[in-house]
Amino acid sequence: MSETTAVSVPQEQDTQTALTKVPTMGVADIWLDKERFDQAVRVASAFSRTDIVPQNYQNKPENCLIALDIAARMGMSPLTVMQSLYVVKGKPTWSGQACMSMIQGCGKFTDVRLVYTGTKGTENRGCCVEATRISDGEIVQGTEVTLAMARAEGWTSNSKWKNMPEQMLGYRAAAFFARLHCPDALMGFQTAEEVEDVSGGGKPKSTAQRLAAALKAETTPATVPVTNSVADALRAE
Repeated sequence: MSETTAVSVPQEQDTQTALTKVPTMGVADIWLDKERFDQAVRVASAFSRTDIVPQNYQNKPENCLIALDIAARMGMSPLTVMQSLYVVKGKPTWSGQACMSMIQGCGKFTDVRLVYTGTKGTENRGCCVEATRISDGEIVQGTEVTLAMARAEGWTSNSKWKNMPEQMLGYRAAAFFARLHCPDALMGFQTAEEVEDVSGGGKPKSTAQRLAAALKAETTPATVPVTNSVADALRAE
């Protein structure tokens, strides 16, 4: 039996949105004004010495300085940025939860909610984000993401799609909505789930794993000399 479920996402008052707004110094001033830059460096250094910030920022004042710059550009709390911006496969990425918060905090929409469709555990299970546009009161719906789509795109090689499909559907639906209806909120960054899905979400294969995969793909007898696929696996080390 198919079902459609709307999941309301709690929203704070304007002064306490999911993305905490803070007064910001002029973004350009951080880089062009020596006094402001020195002050930003001191703040970044202070952040880097605390264990409250995520590991990517601990003892890394340079990372903290970049986070301060992003926070200034977006009008967000630096700590909020550090808690929501990860480095995945060497790329700065937003967490899926942060993506939903950005939709709520961008000032363009109200009543932001996740709408689940289809039946749990089946290929037709899907999710999209719906919201009411403040400017005209129109209900806006984002792209629906289904488990069938996830499998077709190869995202399910990431084990999270098997272990927590409902969560992953919601995260990807939020990313699709944000890219279409408020792309400036993401500043061009991908979400962690997007990067992990593309890369399979796993660690690089070892030499033994690559050799096993290459040998499994071979259809010729074992007496045949090492073929290109096995040689390629060896060279990849």
